[in-house]
Amino acid sequence: NLVKAGEADACVSAGNTGALMAMAKCVLKSLPGVDRPALIKALPTLGGKRTVMLDLGANVSCDADTLLQFAVMGSVVAEKVEGIASPRVALLNVGEEEIKGNDLVRHSAELLRQCPALNFVGFIEGDRIFSGETDVIVCDGFVGNVALKTAEGVVRMMAELAGYPRKKRSFLGRLAGFMFKRRFSYLNPDQYNGASLLGLRGIVVKSHGRAERHALCHAILLAAQEAKHQLPLQIADRLESVFSDRDL
Repeated sequence: NLVKAGEADACVSAGNTGALMAMAKCVLKSLPGVDRPALIKALPTLGGKRTVMLDLGANVSCDADTLLQFAVMGSVVAEKVEGIASPRVALLNVGEEEIKGNDLVRHSAELLRQCPALNFVGFIEGDRIFSGETDVIVCDGFVGNVALKTAEGVVRMMAELAGYPRKKRSFLGRLAGFMFKRRFSYLNPDQYNGASLLGLRGIVVKSHGRAERHALCHAILLAAQEAKHQLPLQIADRLESVFSDRDL
């Protein structure tokens, strides 16, 4: 309500995701041209940079026009928030060849390919999400949520194999953990805490419910950065430009 009234620039919550999405949509409403808001999150890559991925669970089923909207919104985030000029946009698929995938993915690829506002580079497979080959990864919420939770599960498994939690680690385990932390500090999940509810007439960021203070700070900083760049206005302008051109 404070964001709607203009008394706050953004809202950050560690509460229930479904409740937050429903409340945000009800109070703030969607931007013109947005059928469904999406959850977007920055992910680490092998090159040390970040790629943004959406939707991560807000919409379990989508049509091709909705995925096009996601691609445009994600491209704006990569450009304005991540500082990437002409961000590379890819569709998550079961293969890189044009004949691969279901009708939805192939139809969406045609729409993205025909959109002059997007630097569409084709399909990307799940094992390349963290490769750094693309700056924006687009998928429906069902696929995106499964992919994200699978990645989180692999990270937890690796942590346990390395001797976590700390109280159960041997000296060699603690040493290995220290070396891993120094070498791969950019993989610290605290740096990537915060998923934005994109496509609303205001800024709303969802923090992980178990986030500690450093991770929560990153979610707050993300909200502040989006407010600084007036992200909803930037997205609204880009969507208006894209879809007015399509109508012509």
